[in-house]
Amino acid sequence: MAGMDWSAYDAVLFDLDGVLTPTAEVHMRAWDEMFNGFLGSLVDQAPYTEADYFAYVDGKPRYEGVRSFLESRDIELPYGEAGDDPDRLTVCGLGNRKNAAFNEVLERDGVTPYAGSVRLLDAASELGLAMAVVSSSKNAPAVLKAAGLAERFAVVVDGQVAVEHNLAGKPSPETFLHAAAALEVSPAACVVVEDAVSGVEAGAAGGFGCVLGVDRGAGAATLKAAGADMVVRDLAEVVP
Repeated sequence: MAGMDWSAYDAVLFDLDGVLTPTAEVHMRAWDEMFNGFLGSLVDQAPYTEADYFAYVDGKPRYEGVRSFLESRDIELPYGEAGDDPDRLTVCGLGNRKNAAFNEVLERDGVTPYAGSVRLLDAASELGLAMAVVSSSKNAPAVLKAAGLAERFAVVVDGQVAVEHNLAGKPSPETFLHAAAALEVSPAACVVVEDAVSGVEAGAAGGFGCVLGVDRGAGAATLKAAGADMVVRDLAEVVP
């Protein structure tokens, strides 16, 4: 694609769900089941929809996604603790309920990476570009293993790493900046690849050399408004 000069960069920081693997679809189904099951127990609440996913959940750490959606409906629940049972009516309990549903689907069905994304990974490796995965999900290592991609990345900054290093989640750029530092590459020499509005906002806020948006449903105009320098439908479009 015109305008994508890979020789200008030293590293690529990939989001995982929706960028390398179609696990966003699994996440979306798990969120739908969890939220609509919860809302069904309440009075005068409209169903959770795909639009809610993109507006309040997509790309955010799990508990932040729960809290963001609940705030949009003026529903107040105690935050709880990360170890809360999935049956507890807390932000963490609902988040853990969603995570259980996700893991059930992943274990049952597995996941196949996007063919265009694998082509770009191969090309980036041939060009000698350093690569990292930056994901809000604590399931990132399991997803990478299931997709056969784990060996490609020496650096994986996932939700667990964010907790351990006290890094703010997307739309803060802190997890991307942490990955760039781990690769020993300046942000200006990195390409951030994201499909979520919050992730694009994180890339735009971090002073990275390029923010490449992948439109898996958020909309090209929306991703550009959030700060994407360019938007593609599939990463095969930017394979050199």
